[in-house]
Amino acid sequence: MNPPITPSAAAPTPVWEAVDPAETAPPAAAAVGLTRTGSVLHVQLNPSAQDDDVLNSAVLDALIAVLDGLHEQPDIQILVLSSLGKDFCLGADRREYQDALAGDPTGTALRRIADKAHRLCQALENTHAVTIARLHGKVIGAGLALAVHCDLRAGADTCRFRMPEIGLGLAPAWGGAMGRLITEAGAARIRELMLTCDEFDAPTAHRLGLLHKFAPLDQLDATITAWTRPLARRSPQALVLTKHMLAGYTKAARTTDATLLDSHLLAAQLAQPR
Repeated sequence: MNPPITPSAAAPTPVWEAVDPAETAPPAAAAVGLTRTGSVLHVQLNPSAQDDDVLNSAVLDALIAVLDGLHEQPDIQILVLSSLGKDFCLGADRREYQDALAGDPTGTALRRIADKAHRLCQALENTHAVTIARLHGKVIGAGLALAVHCDLRAGADTCRFRMPEIGLGLAPAWGGAMGRLITEAGAARIRELMLTCDEFDAPTAHRLGLLHKFAPLDQLDATITAWTRPLARRSPQALVLTKHMLAGYTKAARTTDATLLDSHLLAAQLAQPR
């Protein structure tokens, strides 16, 4: 097993440095932790860095840097995305949105944050590595958007999912998730869950196709390993070509890419007087 690695904050893309192999968690200041085992890169959200299981700009920047860094790491075939927190993710950082609008009422700063979410999700979809989401606890809003852009998704049987945006007075405009959700799970059920904001469980997510597998939490790592071991033995060229072909056919099913408007929709809605 290779030693754990952490991203250097000084570089625009990650420079991974060896650290003590006994260290199993990322430093408190790091938004994400990285550990590589052979051709598998484990990326762990680290909520202790921001005191909450949310996706703020620091987390978005760190994840984008990791994915950009993969261009120079063709030998990484698989990326497993998980979280060190109590929950996988509680959604976007709405306090950051409010602060951005308070500092810039035009919405320009907020659009920059929202554009990062779109860049991140596109990077997940387009990277050469097969991406796997390992989910536990609550998977809310932007957290579900992040997970659904991964190629494969496995969750604990205790997972709870929710798309709360309408209940919060927001359009579901984070990372271009609506098109991806509809493609993966179908318009009828996604329409219902978005409009009602109903919570749903792991078996329901599995029936919808939002989870490929679910298992008891203590068996979740074994479920992930059952994917990563055979994938690591596959031809890298075959994996990359198949992933890009699947992405191409999926995108071809979308008649327009309205996700490019997400940041403008979000900024315009939040900036209007209430």
